[in-house]
Amino acid sequence: MTSQISKPAASGLFRRALRGSAFLASGHVMGQVLRLGSNLILTRLLFPEAFGMMALVAVVITGLGMFSDIGTSAAVMASKRGDEPRFLDTAWTISVGRGVLLWLIACALAWPAALFYGAPDLAQILPVAGFAMVISGFNTNRIETSIRHLMVGRMTLLDLAAQIVGIATMVGLALATGSIWALVWGGLATALAKLVLTHLYLPGHRNRFDWDPTAAGELIRFGIWVFLSTACSFMLAQGDKAILGRYLSLESLGVYNIGWFLASAPLLLSHAVVGRVFIPLYREVAADGSAEAQRRLRRMRMGITGVVMLLLGLVALVAVPLVGLMYDARYAAAAAIVVAIACAQLPQVLVLTYDQAALAAGDSRTVFLVTALRAVAQTLLFLIGAEYAGLGGALLGQAVAGVLCVPASQILARRYGVLDLRHDMLFGALGLAITALALWHSSPVLASLMQM
Repeated sequence: MTSQISKPAASGLFRRALRGSAFLASGHVMGQVLRLGSNLILTRLLFPEAFGMMALVAVVITGLGMFSDIGTSAAVMASKRGDEPRFLDTAWTISVGRGVLLWLIACALAWPAALFYGAPDLAQILPVAGFAMVISGFNTNRIETSIRHLMVGRMTLLDLAAQIVGIATMVGLALATGSIWALVWGGLATALAKLVLTHLYLPGHRNRFDWDPTAAGELIRFGIWVFLSTACSFMLAQGDKAILGRYLSLESLGVYNIGWFLASAPLLLSHAVVGRVFIPLYREVAADGSAEAQRRLRRMRMGITGVVMLLLGLVALVAVPLVGLMYDARYAAAAAIVVAIACAQLPQVLVLTYDQAALAAGDSRTVFLVTALRAVAQTLLFLIGAEYAGLGGALLGQAVAGVLCVPASQILARRYGVLDLRHDMLFGALGLAITALALWHSSPVLASLMQM
């Protein structure tokens, strides 16, 4: 007999949301600590070009995943049918087919990508690394069911366990071979460990192949706009590396990737919490309809924005001594990159949670329009900056694009009754202050950006 997750009482909504946020944040921080530790080890065992190569691999694989995302995960979290077995099985069947198709496309793109970036090894590495998409396609959607009901503790622990398996594989193979293939096989080990652990230890419906035309229709209607949104999100998340792959050497791209990893930690933490907590939270607050629920939601949003902004400011201020302490001289230029990226990301923090209000209401079309605007603005200004002023100009273009796109997210928020101008003005002023302080404090090293 199939076990089911029982839905907790609505009265505990914010208690569940806070507990879920704490689990997700703690898990993400622990995961980043693990990644940082492995990064410090691997940068001493491998060479900067290896990290540049893996950045290109990530561009292609992440791009395929985002350009083909039809929103099955978000649909399970948002749909009224999100607990029905046939709906879940239909979503899982689509996910499996998508994973296999993406891997075949990755194999077909391997040789053209190697020619485009002038990196011959990419032709061999990409098909192997891309097989992780097949593995991930079989992941149980009990993951999304847990998030739907804000019951994320066990899932967080399983994610960490899978990450530990992958890191141990990478480090062990790097010690044994000193080859970039240690990173490739480590990625596959992580994906396989997550697949096995979540199937064995997450409660809920056990998936099987099935096809419900009604469920498929709902998934496709919801997913068409998510598909377009995530295609645009690729340019937001990976466009910098896709563009810089043509402007920088593999060594410089590897250094950039190290800087990006350090600078992006606070924003990735916020996405890990917001993306998994706020869709079910908005959905249940809308159903509750009380002023008290709305007030507590605003307070929760204020807390998340404040914490993320302060973390970005801290990262920017300690970047120079931090990079000097953790990395050898080959990665010294990463310090300036950390400062610039952290400052460029501050405008994005203002509107972190607005998109989830539309997704919770089933409006993936408006989210696409806002995401498309961000993607076009960021890609265009990043490219113009790179062309005329190198890496420094590119990151300045990214920051300007973030500021210009804030009003679009505010319009979306107004439509769903979650706009909070007091919040936006308060943290906008804080973001300006943090940027001014960080740029002044780190001005001696920022000139190195123009030399990359």
